[in-house]
Amino acid sequence: MKSLSPASDACVIRPAYAADLPAIGEIYNDAVLHYTATFDVEPWTEDEQGRWLQQHGHPYAVLVADQKGEVIGWASLGPYRSKAAYRFTAEDSVYVRSDVQGGGIGALLLARLLEVAADNGFHAVIARIVDGNPTSERLHRRLGFRRVGVEREVGRKFERWLDVVVMQKVLAG
Repeated sequence: MKSLSPASDACVIRPAYAADLPAIGEIYNDAVLHYTATFDVEPWTEDEQGRWLQQHGHPYAVLVADQKGEVIGWASLGPYRSKAAYRFTAEDSVYVRSDVQGGGIGALLLARLLEVAADNGFHAVIARIVDGNPTSERLHRRLGFRRVGVEREVGRKFERWLDVVVMQKVLAG
C-alpha cells in the first residue's frame, strides 16, 4: 500500500459504496487487530462488512475519504440505542488508515458526517472513545463535542480493562 500525502493531494468525502468495503474492512481490521479504538476482537468478514453497510442506510450514513481513487478513511453514523425515544441521536465512528493519520482526514470526515447528521434529522451525536485515545478526543472537541462521562472498565482487550469516554454534540436546530 503506497503512502499518500493528505496535505498535498485533494481528498473527496463521499458516500460509501459496496465497492469500498474491502478498503473499509482493511482499515477497520487493522484497528481490530492492533488498537483499542474498537472493542471488536475478531476481524470483520466480507459478509459482516456487507451487513454493516446495509444497516447504515438512511437516516444513518457511511462516508469515505477518497484520495486519488483510494479509500484512506471512513466515518459512520449508526444507531445510538434501539429504543424509539433515542431515534434522534446517532453514534459516530471515524477511522483513518494508519499511514495517513495526522493529516486532517479525520477532521474532514467528522465535519461532513455532522452535516449529514443534521440534514438527516438527528439532534445529537454521541462519540464513545476508548480512554487513552487523546487524538480522537481532540478531534471531537475541535468539532464541538463535549465530554459528558466515563464508563469505567466496560471493555477488555489485549488483557486489560478499558474505560470509555463519552462525548456529545447537540446539533443546531
